Amino acid sequence: MSDDERVRDAGYDDWLDSAEEGEPYYLESPSGNGWLPPREVDPETGERGLEEKPLPDTGEILTMTTTNVAGPSFADDAPFVVAVAQFGPVRVTGQVHGIDHDEVEIGQEVELSVGENETEGERLIVFEPA
Repeated sequence: MSDDERVRDAGYDDWLDSAEEGEPYYLESPSGNGWLPPREVDPETGERGLEEKPLPDTGEILTMTTTNVAGPSFADDAPFVVAVAQFGPVRVTGQVHGIDHDEVEIGQEVELSVGENETEGERLIVFEPA
């Protein structure tokens, strides 16, 4: 699908753009809770006035799973590992690249980047070994 045919999700695509440029961020509420965009309100406190803060350079894998049979949007990508990693106050979900599937471990340190899925060429969050 060409860039002209893609529908842009302003909040998410803007965040992916910042990650691609090496400047990913999270949103911090006045209480110090961290969230990923798009957010205008802290869902825990109802506070507004979220402020952009730089996302830490590395995160730690909290959980992961290997997908052997994927839906149509990721059929050509399978098998792949999806992980949730903690980056400071926020958790981010992404595909793990650059590591043999059998070597991905809970507690492993990773860096966040942006890649594309093989099936449709859509941008996605990628974790690579730190």
